[in-house]
Amino acid sequence: MKKIVFILFIISFVLPSCKNEIIEKPDNLIDKDKMKEIIYDLAILEAARNQGSATRNYPKASVFLKEKYKVDSLTFAKSTQYYASDIKEYKKMYEEVKERLDKENKKLSGAPIPVQNLEEGIVK
Repeated sequence: MKKIVFILFIISFVLPSCKNEIIEKPDNLIDKDKMKEIIYDLAILEAARNQGSATRNYPKASVFLKEKYKVDSLTFAKSTQYYASDIKEYKKMYEEVKERLDKENKKLSGAPIPVQNLEEGIVK
């Protein structure tokens, strides 16, 4: 699950353009809190898929977004691009999602979670 969050975090650095300005706000922008919920749920969905359970048929991300959040993949992509254009704010969103994933993981496993300094890439 950490790998998924890390991959999503890295993608967030690739998506923004090299400009210093934020791109134009889309008309159907997904609310920031809802966006964090979607990122959280997508991380859980991806982690479940990676467990290798052949007996379960997990939905595709696009189907999941449409069914649970009533959001199409284009709206999600445009909202992601908009939020990613402000890298500091986007990073903060992912850090909040990661904290939530860590808390949930700790609650389920009872194991301590290593402290990670994202700025230096150090796990303590």
